[in-house]
Amino acid sequence: MIARDPSVSRADRIAGGVIGLLVGDALGVPYEFHAPADIPTPIEMEPPSGFRRSHARIAPGTYSDDGAHALALLTSLLHRGALDLDDLGRRLVNWYEWGELAVDGDVFDVGVQTARAIRAIQSGVDAERAGPSDPSANGNGSLMRVLPLALWHRGNDAELVRDAERQSCVTHGHARARVCCAYYALWARRVLEGVTDPWADAVSALRATIEPGSDREEALEFHVRPDERIEGRGGGYVVDALRSARDCAEEPDFERAVRAAIALGHDTDTTACLTGGIVGIAVGVHGIPARWREALRGREIWQPLVDALIAHAR
Repeated sequence: MIARDPSVSRADRIAGGVIGLLVGDALGVPYEFHAPADIPTPIEMEPPSGFRRSHARIAPGTYSDDGAHALALLTSLLHRGALDLDDLGRRLVNWYEWGELAVDGDVFDVGVQTARAIRAIQSGVDAERAGPSDPSANGNGSLMRVLPLALWHRGNDAELVRDAERQSCVTHGHARARVCCAYYALWARRVLEGVTDPWADAVSALRATIEPGSDREEALEFHVRPDERIEGRGGGYVVDALRSARDCAEEPDFERAVRAAIALGHDTDTTACLTGGIVGIAVGVHGIPARWREALRGREIWQPLVDALIAHAR
């Protein structure tokens, strides 16, 4: 894991987590769906002339559904004072229908499973049961938004695990997606706390909450397999996304970490979002390159939420 600077304040780490998530997401948007061999260097918010950008009409520095959904969860937590799945579901519907929390109100990237869940909520299904739960529905759409929960949460580890898994159910109900969300939230909490080996410590805490023989145990031990070094490939599968973020977070600084995430190709915005959030906590907001922070669009949306989260954490 990237070295943690002990001089960085808790407030700066919390801001670094949210802004790092958004910067990673925005940085990855133009490169999404490209194979690793097609990713140009150096990786910047605005790719070099001649590169065939994904979402070509979208201005550089714009975060995607990843960032908007993370901000929807954060907004819900701050306004409701608890994890309210119906409120979160309504906010995701508002994003889908009206572009709430999206830059320019423009919704340009919607995952298949997430869209399916949002349409279910629109039809009257309770948010907690809206997310598909079949094994084929294990995209990373709930993992990409869970970080604000870890930064906001004041409960113990078991309560954080419970809430991380419950928020997953709104769009991704399978045990693999739920467990990956819980793992990532515990990992983020341990980075924030300055634990020496946050990845290993997180799995120990997660195992303490898992019932033997349960679908959650199968998801962790036979699919995530956290004790094994299986390299991530930058894909949209939730387990691969978690592994990819772990690998990239070992780079020595924020810039190299998120560039490594995007260099994997494929689901570049989500891999960089997950990596940027974790590394942003480790280095603090000022460890994120100033040129990328300044290029990040939507400040009028995200800055008040970051300020409110910091106030909540005091």
